[in-house]
Amino acid sequence: MKKSKSLLLMIALVLVIGTVLAGCGGNNANSGNKGNNANTGNTATGNAATEEKLAADQTLRINLSSEPPTFDPGLAQDSQAHTVLTTMYEGLTRMNAESGQAEPGVAESWEVSADGLVYTFKLRDSQWSNGDPVTTEDFVRAWKRVLDPAAASAAPYAYQLYYIKNAQKFYNKEITDFSQVGVKAVDEKTLEVTLEAPTPYFLGLLSFYTYYPVHKSIESNPKWATSKDTMIVNGAFTLTEWTTGQTLVVTKNDKYWDKDSIKLNKIDFSLVNSGATELLSYKNGEYDRAGGPTGEIPSEQIPIVQKELPNEFSRKGIASVYYYEFNITEKPFTNAKIRKALAMSINRQALIDNVVQGGQFPAYGYVPPGIAGADGEYRTAVKDSYFTEDLEQAKTLLAEGLKEEGMDKLPTFSLTYNTSEGHKKIALAIADMWKNNLGIDVQTVNQEWAVFIENRQNLNYQVARAGWTADYNDPMTFLDMWVTGGGNNDTGYANPEYDKLISEAKTSTDLAVRQEKFAAAEKLLIEQDMVLIPLYYYTNNSLTKEYLKGVTLDFSGAIDLTRGYLLEH
Repeated sequence: MKKSKSLLLMIALVLVIGTVLAGCGGNNANSGNKGNNANTGNTATGNAATEEKLAADQTLRINLSSEPPTFDPGLAQDSQAHTVLTTMYEGLTRMNAESGQAEPGVAESWEVSADGLVYTFKLRDSQWSNGDPVTTEDFVRAWKRVLDPAAASAAPYAYQLYYIKNAQKFYNKEITDFSQVGVKAVDEKTLEVTLEAPTPYFLGLLSFYTYYPVHKSIESNPKWATSKDTMIVNGAFTLTEWTTGQTLVVTKNDKYWDKDSIKLNKIDFSLVNSGATELLSYKNGEYDRAGGPTGEIPSEQIPIVQKELPNEFSRKGIASVYYYEFNITEKPFTNAKIRKALAMSINRQALIDNVVQGGQFPAYGYVPPGIAGADGEYRTAVKDSYFTEDLEQAKTLLAEGLKEEGMDKLPTFSLTYNTSEGHKKIALAIADMWKNNLGIDVQTVNQEWAVFIENRQNLNYQVARAGWTADYNDPMTFLDMWVTGGGNNDTGYANPEYDKLISEAKTSTDLAVRQEKFAAAEKLLIEQDMVLIPLYYYTNNSLTKEYLKGVTLDFSGAIDLTRGYLLEH
């Protein structure tokens, strides 16, 4: 079948820009992406050409500012889980941070039909950590779990599989026979996947953790992901130590098909939610890397370490946004005017200059810079001018909204954030702005990460901090999360007009049409409904010892530690 010109153009654009996957729902105030040492690490052999000599002890020491809530790739949804899961698992593809393109993972090759709908993958000979072969059934099993409407815990990223034919219908119980879903194990090494519509970034999606395979042993043990002893994995490392709230250790997996490319023997993760402690430990030589996206450098220390350690400090803008979201099912936040008043009364540049201090960029939209559009970046073509900071207009809107709700004054409400020095400073600063600018009293509430995530999912909050990082390089990764009932839609937002725009963008192969739909949807989300308050677009601020090489970060800020290595020092 002849491909349309627009489809060919879309595919070409995606091949150039890439669909690099990242951890989502990040929990760090200063998390982000760092472009230093962005190589594969395959040259550190101690040969004469490079004169690099590996350290005898290949143990990478790094911090996670919070413990991942789950090690089940089907249930994960945050950047900390992403960081660890990418060491333990591998999908059909993996992303090359340098090229920004999908490359072979468990699949050694694939073919795509002329109409872009059918992908046929050939699996390489690879093994699980217990020696069992990785087969196509392991992928079918994993994807069926994610889409299972009767699962004990709903997969937050089930919608990422809706690109597959009939996947959404199966999840919504419109069909009950999984064999009608477009995934078929032709034989142990041949997997056929049929899509609903051509999806040029599908190969990139396959490297995301929701698409990882799972071992057959999980069928007899529903608690398999709660113990290191029952986690059978197929990635470069296995989880060998886990002391809840203190440490995680992953050790090189000798069963991994590409083990010869792995130079690290261990990665030792501390679990410390204090940026000050993390920075001190880094300076004392206890960590090889500090800061985003896994940890945090205290905001007031960023200008200092930038001067003190210029060869180790790195900053880079990334495709990620920091925002506050409303529970719009609870009064008075059912009123859009009240939501708009709160958004318009925040001085973002002052917040960045005096509190965050990481060179971030004020946000007045939801899709960050760096995301591909119809021709170049989406944010270049579609300006984020959905609202302005206007204190007088904010006061007017607040008064109108309160009148509509039959209130004289906005009652004290809670602003919830997860444990982090940075999040706390931001919350206090914004609460102070709302008090001074609008006379509103706000109670700031700190919660541990897992509790915070659960409360957000259950709409057990009023206003809460949030962050989102690209899962692939397309505006869809930011905008489809707000459809009615979306697994990561923690606001209660349900707008049929918005849903229609996203659906139309998903089925269109015309780049210009897709961009028009995205722009209209973002306008609804921010300008009309103000479901969330954009605050800033992230930068990544981090410190890396000069002897640490091979650690890569993509455009979105996702980190890949697997090909890292340590030089003599």
